[in-house]
Amino acid sequence: MKEKIIEVAKELFLNFGFKSVTMDDLASEMGISKKTIYAHFPNKTKLVEATTSYIFDQICAGIDSIIEENHEPIEELYHIKSFIMQHLKNEKTSPQYQLQKYYPKLYTQLKSKQFDVTKDCVAENITRGIEKGVYRSNIDPEIISRLYFTCVIGIKDQHMFPTEIFSIPELMENYLEYHIRGIASKKGLEILNNLIKDQQK
Repeated sequence: MKEKIIEVAKELFLNFGFKSVTMDDLASEMGISKKTIYAHFPNKTKLVEATTSYIFDQICAGIDSIIEENHEPIEELYHIKSFIMQHLKNEKTSPQYQLQKYYPKLYTQLKSKQFDVTKDCVAENITRGIEKGVYRSNIDPEIISRLYFTCVIGIKDQHMFPTEIFSIPELMENYLEYHIRGIASKKGLEILNNLIKDQQK
């Protein structure tokens, strides 16, 4: 039952927001009593904590699966971006912003875990891309991976990029192209341009 509660809570939180969804909403959606939910989660904060951890683990597993498919490095980044966007419902409810505003402690913990995973994933992607000649050889994977994470977090800042003006998919699409153009070799740029053409068809 605990896993089922988390799964349903995940869908509600991603569709309507961490703040908007109440324990009553969750109980109603599942057709169970709040008492049943409280038997597993003493308060909403604990439920949000378990749900964000569950989402994080699912995304990490998905990224690992994509990496195991051994795509060309630039294509790999696009596959990962698409997977995350789909899994987070294109972040229509701005989950990062809501966590940061209403559950700051959980947000800080999650951000630390995201940083560790993203930094290692991007650094490995860059190292492999340099070896394959699709990224420039004079870039530092450690620096670029940290810049990448900082920018991905930054474009979800509601003050800088309010969702009424900018959608997260649009921002991610623009940022990923910006990132790759900044580090790609001539060979890499050809791959990127072909990927963009294919997406526009």
